[in-house]
Amino acid sequence: MELGATNNVSDSGASINGMPVEAHDPSYLDAYRRSIQNPAAFWEQLGKLLDWDRPWKQVLDNSNPPFTKWYVGGYLNACYNAIDRHILAGKGDKVALIHDSPLTDTIRHVTYQELYDQIILLAGGLTKLGVEKGDRVVIYMPLIPETIIAMLAVVRLGAVHSVVFGGFAARELCSRIEHVEPKIVIAANAGVEPGKVVPYLDIMHSAINMSRWKPEKHIIYMREKVTSPGVLDAQSDLLWSSVLNMGKGGQAVPCVPIEANDPLYILYTSGTTNKPKGVLRTIGGHLVALMYTLNKIYGVNAGDTWWAASDMGWVVGHSYICYGPLCLGATSVMYEGKPDRTPDPGQYFRIIDQHKVCSIFSVPTSFRVIRRADPDISYGRQYSMKSLRAIFIAGEHCDFETKMWIQKTFKVPVLNHWWQTETGSAVTATCLGFNQNLDPPMYSTGLPLVGYDIKVLKPDGTESQPMELGRIVLKLPLPPGNMATLYRSDDLYRKLYFQKFPGYYDTMDAGYRDELGYVFVTARDDDVINVAGHRLSTSSLEDAVLRHPDVVDVAVFGVPEATKGQVPLCLYIPVEGCTKTDAKLSAEIIKLIRDVVGPIAAFRLITSVNNLPRTRSGKTMRKAMADFAKNERVVLPATIDDASVFIEIRRALQHLGYAMSAPDPIVAKLLD
Repeated sequence: MELGATNNVSDSGASINGMPVEAHDPSYLDAYRRSIQNPAAFWEQLGKLLDWDRPWKQVLDNSNPPFTKWYVGGYLNACYNAIDRHILAGKGDKVALIHDSPLTDTIRHVTYQELYDQIILLAGGLTKLGVEKGDRVVIYMPLIPETIIAMLAVVRLGAVHSVVFGGFAARELCSRIEHVEPKIVIAANAGVEPGKVVPYLDIMHSAINMSRWKPEKHIIYMREKVTSPGVLDAQSDLLWSSVLNMGKGGQAVPCVPIEANDPLYILYTSGTTNKPKGVLRTIGGHLVALMYTLNKIYGVNAGDTWWAASDMGWVVGHSYICYGPLCLGATSVMYEGKPDRTPDPGQYFRIIDQHKVCSIFSVPTSFRVIRRADPDISYGRQYSMKSLRAIFIAGEHCDFETKMWIQKTFKVPVLNHWWQTETGSAVTATCLGFNQNLDPPMYSTGLPLVGYDIKVLKPDGTESQPMELGRIVLKLPLPPGNMATLYRSDDLYRKLYFQKFPGYYDTMDAGYRDELGYVFVTARDDDVINVAGHRLSTSSLEDAVLRHPDVVDVAVFGVPEATKGQVPLCLYIPVEGCTKTDAKLSAEIIKLIRDVVGPIAAFRLITSVNNLPRTRSGKTMRKAMADFAKNERVVLPATIDDASVFIEIRRALQHLGYAMSAPDPIVAKLLD
């Protein structure tokens, strides 16, 4: 089946799920209507994008909601669909991965055949170490091709991988090992950050020493250009090269077919509970969704070069660095570097030009960093952007000023879209694969993706009117690709996501829809502040602040106030070289807010800072700052990029009369 195949819209009604027929692409509306009205028929056709060892008996089984099953009775293997079938089709010499690492001064082009050869050897070695279908394997490695080789070797055997982000410290790695109970841990000796080497081997040893669960063996990949002081444990550590040698000789290890609703991976996320949760993703529906969305949303075809600027420890890396591009037969870029410091702010431009990237997926913060470091693009203007079709942004709110700067600089549409670790791919988007408007309404995250029946509900469960703020929920059954449950926590899965609004998945995000059906995700629901009974989105206030030409970044959050209940507090970062005093610039911003938002915002608490606290994936930690301002004990997630930023945040808040007795924040150590 062709990825773009759709029928014509046959509805004669004025709208489809709140989207006026005359306002949108007919092929999109038809696909969307069919996916909602008859999801089994719609996804049955798309299931043919994959190669199956055994066909499914039932497309959709929703007899036990919210534990929806797709392609029931069908058997397949993820490694076969990502690698083997391309080899058999004669495409083994096609480049699968480009590892671009200015941190190690290397660029590697890895073909599908080279991936296959390494996967076969590693899978053979894992088999001799006793790894079999259903076993769990923890992978603790940086953004290198060997991480994907490890993932695919594990799933080739029908085993389940759990990739842990390389920035985690020993206690966080320990908590995941204890929860997932892996037979094997695969790790690198080291990771690389600007100016430092991260000792993965030592961290792994510390984690396992303190863990109640002891893996049987640890496989260690020694990076050629990165040395670390770690020493191998002769009893339990095996060199990667030795395990590959174990896999030599004899027949290649075959792919083990697993049922479509068996686990593919477990990925831990702290999410909104501040405690890591093991998101369990099953294989069949997820791979179908990834192939469909990579083409339909991002416009990527087999043979294209695509870049998801993320890490393998995050869901974006799983979906769109590894499984999506490889199943589609595309080339996936793995960039081991920073937007601005490795060695200069021209790297995003270089990668696009040098590797002929067609589309990018990144967080807005990366572009804010480039803009702050090099607003005139003196480093980037030497490179050609002719191959680039679009830039997709997600992960955090993107203000209008940043979006316009990206669009002007890269000269392509900048398309905001929205999804979560739990969903595995986008819920709303502007799709290149449909004939949709590439200039959607300001701040919109696009239209609902096929399969998603999106509602905006009031606290009492009734539906909000267009332009009315509420809680965004997704009507069951959810389409293929969403998490199946939380690992070993079915009850928490039900309670956390489905109890508040029965019959719906609770995204825990606030937002609204406009008269055309576009979705606007304003903030996490706890980022909405209540000023004297008026609900204000922090993102709308941040957008207004960023209209000031001397402001490059900002965070707004609510703090207590005796009369109004809550008022906004603003911490902003001035542009490099700004000569205005803090008092003058702050006064100008206050006036700007009064002009743009109005006096209802009660916007008076404001000061400048040099940095804001963020997670390593780029999300601003507003809630942590709000709790800190209220003198509450703040437990920071292990994903925080730099906890020392709170030293300056304390100074700034105390200048405004808050956080006067706040205890020092602590970084989370253990998974309860």
